[in-house]
Amino acid sequence: MPKRTQPDRDTPPVIARANWFSDLRLTRHGLIVKKTGRRIGLAEITPKEFVKFCLYFAVVLVKGLYVRIMRPSGLAVWFAPDRPRPWYILWSAMTLSGVRFARTPDKANVAFYFEDTTQGDPPSAGSLSQLNASCNDISKSRVADVFTEVSGDALRLDPQAYEGQAVEKSEANGLHDGRIVHCPCKPAPGKSYQRLIDSSDGTTAFDYRTTIIGRAPRFVLVKTKPASNRFSMHNVTVVYRELAEVFTPAEIDIITRFSEAMALDWAALDVLRDAVSGRIYIVDVNKTDTGPAVDLSWRDRGRVMRAISHHFLTMIAGAAQPGVTGTASQAARTAPEPIRTGYVIETPRQV
Repeated sequence: MPKRTQPDRDTPPVIARANWFSDLRLTRHGLIVKKTGRRIGLAEITPKEFVKFCLYFAVVLVKGLYVRIMRPSGLAVWFAPDRPRPWYILWSAMTLSGVRFARTPDKANVAFYFEDTTQGDPPSAGSLSQLNASCNDISKSRVADVFTEVSGDALRLDPQAYEGQAVEKSEANGLHDGRIVHCPCKPAPGKSYQRLIDSSDGTTAFDYRTTIIGRAPRFVLVKTKPASNRFSMHNVTVVYRELAEVFTPAEIDIITRFSEAMALDWAALDVLRDAVSGRIYIVDVNKTDTGPAVDLSWRDRGRVMRAISHHFLTMIAGAAQPGVTGTASQAARTAPEPIRTGYVIETPRQV
């Protein structure tokens, strides 16, 4: 088992609360997440979706208990300033991989910066390797600028100088308030403006939610919505796809280099493919992603669970080794492509 590294004693450790009910506040409009102010009501999750989540939660608990008993990893992670709760996919990865939550850094092999905010300042982890610590700004403008640096394709625009349709959305993460605006227009405070990437076939809009673990893309959830309601948080269908079923090797390289530039040890990207040019655009980053999507079939949920537990455990084991990075980005880039399964690529244009 990797030896634990003693943290710096000069700074008292931040201890995340284990009771996740303390993160919520009940109001007449539904539950409120205290940290972000985000509401969880019938508009955000339907009763059917809630039942599906509870069933998934129970399955993860049972599988996690089996792993803890039969195949314990011997590893522990200290999350700060917050601990991921069951609605975050990172919680599922921890539970399914047999990695324990450490209450304090001296009980951990690895530290992990976890805070459901757009911009933040990671607390000191002493001499522990701290994952996601270098990713402290996921604002829409930052995402657009880094994507342009990596790909050469412009995404952000000046709404006062641009002419035509554009997308206006909050700089803050997870608000799902995007809308199409006509430019030129006066910019609103706290808003970001990007090119309108039409990822639809005229009727259905496609969103490639790409999971990043260890600064490399691992798999894709293809989400569909009505083109007329493309900014909704509710999906019509969600299916699991391997990378090579959706992206070309050159596109996988763009996504990998973007992940490295953003220092994403764990995140989910929203990738859109323009229906006219066929080019991909990374329009959003979420390093505290929730889910997995309740619309996944149980077969695909199983594939997600296997993928996140395997890649997460590999990353944590690597970060726990003295002198070895936990990202292994170069190794990820040269790894063989996933085996094709024969699925049809669900996209308005063939890759």
